[in-house]
Amino acid sequence: MGLTARIRTRDGWAVSHAVVTVADMTGVQVLRAEADAEGAVRDATPMEPGAYTVIVTAVGYAPAASSVIVTASRRAEVGSVTLARQGGTELPPPGPWTVDPVHSSVAAVAQHLGISSVHGRFTEFSGSIEIAPDDVTKSRVEAVIRAASVDTGNGMRDGHLKSPDFLDVERFPEITFRSTGLTATGSDRWTVHGELGMRGVVRPVDLDLAYLGTGPDPWGGTRAAFRATTELHREDFAMNYNQVLQAGIAAVGTTLKVELDVQAVQGESLAAV
Repeated sequence: MGLTARIRTRDGWAVSHAVVTVADMTGVQVLRAEADAEGAVRDATPMEPGAYTVIVTAVGYAPAASSVIVTASRRAEVGSVTLARQGGTELPPPGPWTVDPVHSSVAAVAQHLGISSVHGRFTEFSGSIEIAPDDVTKSRVEAVIRAASVDTGNGMRDGHLKSPDFLDVERFPEITFRSTGLTATGSDRWTVHGELGMRGVVRPVDLDLAYLGTGPDPWGGTRAAFRATTELHREDFAMNYNQVLQAGIAAVGTTLKVELDVQAVQGESLAAV
């Protein structure tokens, strides 16, 4: 095998349309290979021992260059190459965007019995994003989640989560988030400062946000993708219930890891999903 490499985004997704070009120290191209559907590059062309420059390109991403030494084995093992979205700290085009719940997810993970995790999600939610035209830090995000749509794959557990011990969905049917500010933390990373309302309590919450890019969809619209994470503590929202086992271990952990995968469609409404 002459060349092997794995091309990924910063969030670990395969870049299936990447092209890897290898040039010798005089600048002459000696090899060109394309990544497969898994972002893997495998080319059996043997190369002469020596130093080479490897350049990885893909539409929508900034090029990446590195050096590689080919040994007597005549193989070049580039390893994992991370590509950053083109455009630096640019966000999607200014104006309104609408969250597409069909192609988005709101999920949370809690520790169970101190040894494993329980995964849950909310199946009914809506949201809107307003990208400010001049100062992106003034952009706004609002979201509403229907508390009773919680789903962990177990009816009895879901019923308990909806009860007054936890979400108390009869009294507090909605979970809300309203942003209060935006701070850049990297080339395509942001912190979204906001207020989360749950179970009648409003607390400040920061979301770690990654902007994954913008592109056309099959229905003639434009979409933007984001991934956001945060951690919440149940007691901050008056969810103090817990069952302590004989070993002193809490049945359900007090910390929730929240993971949001969001697709938003340009415009004030969803024309098609």
